Amino acid sequence: MNLDHAVTGFLDCQRALARKYHSEEAELRLLQRFAAARGAARLEDLTPALLEDFLASRPRTQPRSFNHLLGAVGCLLDWAVSQQLLDSSPLRAHRRRTTAARIPFLLDPAQARQLLAAAAALPDGTRSPCRGPVYHAVFALCYGLGLRGGEACGLRCGDIDRDRELLIIKGGKFGKARLVPHGPRIGELIGQQLRRRSRDGELTGDAPLFTFNGRASISRHSASTVFTQLARDLGFTAPAGASPPRLHSLRHSFAVGCLLRWYRQGLDPAARLPWLSTFMGHVDPVSTQVYLTITPALLEQASLRFEALAEPAWTAVPS
Repeated sequence: MNLDHAVTGFLDCQRALARKYHSEEAELRLLQRFAAARGAARLEDLTPALLEDFLASRPRTQPRSFNHLLGAVGCLLDWAVSQQLLDSSPLRAHRRRTTAARIPFLLDPAQARQLLAAAAALPDGTRSPCRGPVYHAVFALCYGLGLRGGEACGLRCGDIDRDRELLIIKGGKFGKARLVPHGPRIGELIGQQLRRRSRDGELTGDAPLFTFNGRASISRHSASTVFTQLARDLGFTAPAGASPPRLHSLRHSFAVGCLLRWYRQGLDPAARLPWLSTFMGHVDPVSTQVYLTITPALLEQASLRFEALAEPAWTAVPS
């Protein structure tokens, strides 16, 4: 089968399952160009040696970057096998270990309040009116509801269901959509943004909620840059072995904060993990576990839980 047709068929199949596959497509286009330059026009021409040469031609010093490239190629070939286009996958390379990855920076409630106050106090720019309220609301959604930065920045006015206190998150990771309930404090922040936007004229459902020019949503890159600068100004420093503060730290902090509250309320975190997974837009709890970094506060609560559980056993032992 023609390699170009195979790649197109694979991408169409994945997108039919509501997956975006933008970055994966870019990786596979690299493979197509590499193979074409070597006269490998058919899927069957992808030999183990050619694939090894392709991977070696793309200098990926970070394991995560290399594994992403390897994963895109591997998924294509596994799909080809499942479609009986190949007898077996010719890919022989293995994933690189990422055990040295650092833990994420987590904001405690005091740091979160500092960050939100600093964001609200941001001065307007020549091209960014109401800059403070906009970034304050975006960061509050990421910290208070665990939204990804791109999900918060890309909200549209039609995504707000004020009657039911819901956000409709569209185009999340892998193209998934979900409903996210919120409380009155988040509702008030969203209401302020809607009132600000309505002063610019009648709003359509497709109008961006967070915008500086009235036409385009603010970019995740801009929000990330502002977050990093504020964290630096506030003196947030990562402990040994942790990554520097970044916008995604707010989502990590939300997940760990939920777990800590459940412990303190005497609830079973394991039983509630599927709820958190659904709330955060994950397919299963395994994906959510990546966000659950063990902190001293969590260890303390787990220790107290164990002591309470074990107390009947050791008090029953005669002295």
